Amino acid sequence: MGSSMKSRVLGLAGLALTATLAHGLITVPALAQDAKPAGTAGTAWSAEVAPKGTTGIALDPAQTEIVNKVGAYFSGLNTLQGKFVQTGADGKVMKGKFAMKRPGRFRFDYARPSLQVIISDGRFLAIQDMDLKNEDRVELDQTPFRLLLRKEVDLMRDARIVEVQDAGETVTLGIEDKDPNTPGRIRLVFFAKPQFELKEWLTKDAQGLDTRVEVQEVQKDAPVEDKQFEIKPMGAAFMQQ
Repeated sequence: MGSSMKSRVLGLAGLALTATLAHGLITVPALAQDAKPAGTAGTAWSAEVAPKGTTGIALDPAQTEIVNKVGAYFSGLNTLQGKFVQTGADGKVMKGKFAMKRPGRFRFDYARPSLQVIISDGRFLAIQDMDLKNEDRVELDQTPFRLLLRKEVDLMRDARIVEVQDAGETVTLGIEDKDPNTPGRIRLVFFAKPQFELKEWLTKDAQGLDTRVEVQEVQKDAPVEDKQFEIKPMGAAFMQQ
C-alpha cells in the first residue's frame, strides 16, 4: 500500500469507529512514555514496557478497566451514525455524515464542495474521490480499524496499548494493531460523563501524518440500511442521496 493510501486509510473517522479520511491531520504529540504531562490525573501515563516483548505500556488495574470499557463500548454497538468534522494539519476543516454497522461496515460522505466517499463493506475499504477521478481499495483487515469493527472486539488480546489517560471528564486510549502488516496508531477519546460515549479520534500513520475527527449528533443502534455499505461504481457513489 502506498503512502497516500495509508494516509487516507488511517485518517478515517471510524469509529471509528473511526477511523480513513482522505486529507491531512492535526498534529498529535508523540505519546511520551518518559514523563507525565502536567494536569494528567492518576496513573494516566506509564513509562514501563509491557512484558512478553511488546512495545506497549504495562497497565495498572485502573488502566485495564478503561481498556476493557472501550472494548465493551464497541462490542455492544450494533449501529452508530451521525455527523463528523475532520481537521487537517494544515487547518483545513471538512465535514460530512457517517454511518457504521458492525461487523466491519461503515460509510463516510463528505459534504460539498468535496466529492469524496469512504465505504467499507466488511471486507474491502474503498476511498472514492470524484475530484481526482480515482478509487483506492484495500482489504479492511489491512487497516487498524479492524480492531474496533470486528465481530468480537478484544483490545487486550489484539491491540498494543500505547496510551491510557483519565482526565476525569474524558478518557483517552491509544492503540496499535499487533500485526506488523497494519501500521498506524489510533487515539480514541471518550466522554466519561454523563455517559461513556465516543467524542473523537486521532490517527498517526507510518509517515507521521495525523488526523483529528470529531463526531457529533451521534445516534446509537438506530436503523441503518445495509445497501449504503455496498461499494458501487464511482459515479453511483456520488449520486444525490
